[in-house]
Amino acid sequence: MTRPVVILADNGSRRAAATLSLRAIAARLSQVLGTSVHAVSLQHADHIPAQRLDGEPAWVLADFLRAQLSQGRRRFVVVPLFFGSSRALTSFIPEQVAELRKSFTDLQVDVATPLVPLPDGEPRLVDILADHAAACARTLGEQPDRIIVVDHGSPLPQVTAVREYAARELAERLPHATIEQAVMERRDGPEYDFNGALLAQVLARLGSSAPSVQRVAVLMLFLLPGRHAGPGGDIADICERAMQQHPGLKIAVSPLVGEHGLLTDILSDRLATVMMREHGAETLSHEG
Repeated sequence: MTRPVVILADNGSRRAAATLSLRAIAARLSQVLGTSVHAVSLQHADHIPAQRLDGEPAWVLADFLRAQLSQGRRRFVVVPLFFGSSRALTSFIPEQVAELRKSFTDLQVDVATPLVPLPDGEPRLVDILADHAAACARTLGEQPDRIIVVDHGSPLPQVTAVREYAARELAERLPHATIEQAVMERRDGPEYDFNGALLAQVLARLGSSAPSVQRVAVLMLFLLPGRHAGPGGDIADICERAMQQHPGLKIAVSPLVGEHGLLTDILSDRLATVMMREHGAETLSHEG
């Protein structure tokens, strides 16, 4: 059988920096694997002008699959650049594939597990966060009094569980640190209280009760730059405003998870698991 087309997929953004970062991660993964890895977003990225992407338009999943199918490709493996099992993986991709199968009945798309499959988790994500906490400590000049793990926020408990896992395991790794959690977005209503408090609210609480100086490390559980994370994002603005409003706060913001070298190792393993599963199925088919 021919080797499948390998896709590294993120949810997608209208910001060029996100697509360029996705491409950089795909390029590193390609180098490690010795095979082409295509950077493809599920949606949104096709609205970015090509001139902001070094002249190369961004692909979204449906368009990329159609283009490959027209060239005779039928087997694909999607490696999700997602922390947990969001609706993008459980609904969006299956719906896109089902629509394409109406015209290409032999289309085969396998989706690897996300970066942090629960309940097993992913210790290397905790390694990344520990490294980023150490980087924040260097910026602050000493160990932080508080570490806040912040993610986008999700209405799905199984996605929030990834942040909770990361914070819990980081607390085990750094027993002398006080770990808190925060989100950038959450829905109103007590039924979404599991999602946690907004980052601005957590910083305001810490600032109001701060001694002369309270050092805070904000660890971004974000993979790519975008509206919230990265240079010029909301997180940086919120932290800057918090320090202006509360002179007792001294805040350092971590790099993105997507910038850490260990991410490539995790993605490589996720792809290897799918390929081993496919190879096993192929072997059984030949033996039968």
